[in-house]
Amino acid sequence: MAPGAATRTTSALRPELTPDGTRQPVVDVVIPVLNEELALPGCVKTLHAFLSASFPLPWRITIADNGSTDRTWAIAQELSETYEDVFARRLDIRGRGAALKQTWRESPAAIVAYMDVDLSTDLDAFLPLVAPLISGHSEVAIGTRLARSARVHRSAKREIVSRVYNLMIRIGFGAGFSDAQCGFKAVRADLVRPILDKISDDRWFFDTELLLLAEFNGLRIHETPVDWYEDVDTRVKVCRTAWDDIRGLGRMAWAMSTGAARVPVPRRSELTPLHPQATIAEPRNPLLAKLLSFAVVGVASTVLHTLLYLLLRSAWSPAVANFAALCVATLFNTEANRRWTFRRHGGPPLRAHFRAGLLFALNYLVTTVAVTAAVDALPEHGRGLEVVTLLVAYLAVTVFRFVALDRWVFRSTEPTFTA
Repeated sequence: MAPGAATRTTSALRPELTPDGTRQPVVDVVIPVLNEELALPGCVKTLHAFLSASFPLPWRITIADNGSTDRTWAIAQELSETYEDVFARRLDIRGRGAALKQTWRESPAAIVAYMDVDLSTDLDAFLPLVAPLISGHSEVAIGTRLARSARVHRSAKREIVSRVYNLMIRIGFGAGFSDAQCGFKAVRADLVRPILDKISDDRWFFDTELLLLAEFNGLRIHETPVDWYEDVDTRVKVCRTAWDDIRGLGRMAWAMSTGAARVPVPRRSELTPLHPQATIAEPRNPLLAKLLSFAVVGVASTVLHTLLYLLLRSAWSPAVANFAALCVATLFNTEANRRWTFRRHGGPPLRAHFRAGLLFALNYLVTTVAVTAAVDALPEHGRGLEVVTLLVAYLAVTVFRFVALDRWVFRSTEPTFTA
């Protein structure tokens, strides 16, 4: 860590006394609501009773009404008068994201959280959710319905949409978190406020944008498996939300690739042993480790390419079979090297994918020309000659990449991902 750089201490999590002698809340649970006059009273009553009975730190509940036109705001005011630790905040702009950005910025608490008004997530997961933030181990905590130990009851439609969406995020962005849209999250207020200024979305994509920016800027995200029961009385419009999410992912990819997603947040301190007489192991050679990983991934992708080519060649021409096999092998190679060789989980490196695209085009051109020429020249030798020619051509492209592209064209310290 650079000299003078700030570290992520937990001093802000100690409850302080207000002028009247009461303690500031350590955790502020925000309930964003829009036309929820029926669900709001039961939610606040249940949550207040739970926190009063079992939560060990000072807390408060904030109702964030974002543009309701029914009696939601009046009920929120009544609840804030009934319960000492319940506060109500009225916003004229609609959108869950807008409500959370405003209330999280204004909150006096060190940890700000939110949960949906339907309380679909079992509250027993709330203390495990905030515990890593209290200890300083993590800066962001989310509930996940996709962990193996999570218990979920929801419709097949919601299940499929959720899994496909989160798979898109993991493949496209290399994200380390599993469930972007679960309405059960908590964050360190001091560290997340600079990120809030970067978030553009005021609606449902807010969650995804928050997590992608947090991970991209080096914040640690903790996941807590939850028990979750779907409430069919929802304000989510699936088709519109899906389209907004796709647009948002494209915007995030562009922001990350151009550097616009960078936020000046404190870095973690360097790893140091806890025991004063610890015997420190020699660190591994990072270059050797990368070369070994790069070689293993390269061999695996080559074998995958060859097997797919042989499988598809029985039905398709050499050019078509090679194209399909090379698409799959290149995708595997690029993502495997990005995650394992270079350990990049903080966003989609578009420059690397652009390189991969150029190398794919070159690889396809060379291998297809070579295989087609071999088939035309020596048709009696069958598939064996095709495979050997394919491997030799692939090797030639790899050598050319190391000798020419990396040294002459891509004059950068950023490694190329495709072998």
